[in-house]
Amino acid sequence: MLTNVLALDAAETTRAISEWIRTTVLGSLRRRGVVLGLSGGIDSSVCAALAVRALGPEKVLGIFMPERDSASDSLRLGRVVAESLGITAIVEAIGPACAAAGCYERQVEAIREVFPEYGDGFKCKVTMPSVVDSDRLNFVHLVIQTPSGETKSSRMPPGAYLKLIAATNYKQRIRKTTEYYHADRLAYAVVGTPNRLEYDQGFFVKQGDGAADLKPIAHLYKTQVYALAKHLGIPQEVQDQTPTTDTFSMPQTQEEFYFALPYDKMDYCLYGKNHALAPAEVGAMIGLNAQQVERVYRDIDAKRRVAKYLQSPPLTFEPVGG
Repeated sequence: MLTNVLALDAAETTRAISEWIRTTVLGSLRRRGVVLGLSGGIDSSVCAALAVRALGPEKVLGIFMPERDSASDSLRLGRVVAESLGITAIVEAIGPACAAAGCYERQVEAIREVFPEYGDGFKCKVTMPSVVDSDRLNFVHLVIQTPSGETKSSRMPPGAYLKLIAATNYKQRIRKTTEYYHADRLAYAVVGTPNRLEYDQGFFVKQGDGAADLKPIAHLYKTQVYALAKHLGIPQEVQDQTPTTDTFSMPQTQEEFYFALPYDKMDYCLYGKNHALAPAEVGAMIGLNAQQVERVYRDIDAKRRVAKYLQSPPLTFEPVGG
């Protein structure tokens, strides 16, 4: 049955990934331990727990990297995870570095191309309409909230959108620079935390959260990551969190910002696409009709074209090496 295709043996999967982490870090990479950013989300929490199983808590360093727009609960939840795992965790506030790099100033410049009045006390987020019920193009919308609480929305011109995303990407690249500082001083490896849905569909920043020495859960669907979280004893309040981007100042789900559907339905659509399942068969399992799943399939293909660049290593004129 299609309803069981994402089921896994959590104990065996934990054993296999933990063994892979241990042999990869200590053997292939010849590092002493691992560093990873802790966001209070399910993916980084599961990666941290797997690293503890592989190397022991004394060889895992968690880093909290809040900045001006971080959700107020992220740091607290990250600390809950670190304490539950018994690992050392430190706070590296990256807001000053983001400001010095021009991240926030350049964000405001891009936003003011759409809303000239945007300034102190305003908040924002970026959304995309669902492709499920329409074949219309995925135009990006900028949503702002005024200091008085009024919400406004407008379509973003491509130039303004690219400028806003380029400025926002400073955050992920500064975080990764911070992780590698600590990895270098400790002779540790850096763990990347994308799940299969994020890695396949390009939901990461190149040389930002996309940079890492190993990515232990990149082959797992998000549904499977949640199954591992339960097996690994990740705190329940972390398991209960709705996945968010934690990127802009207004609260925002990953579905609003990037994916066509909530992660559980997207997992089945991605599985169906990967295994050439008929849209009607997938739709019957997740409450959509065949036409709607076909639209999601097309969106998966479109995002894979974008992800190809993000996943590509640096290119050389000809092969180099011994």
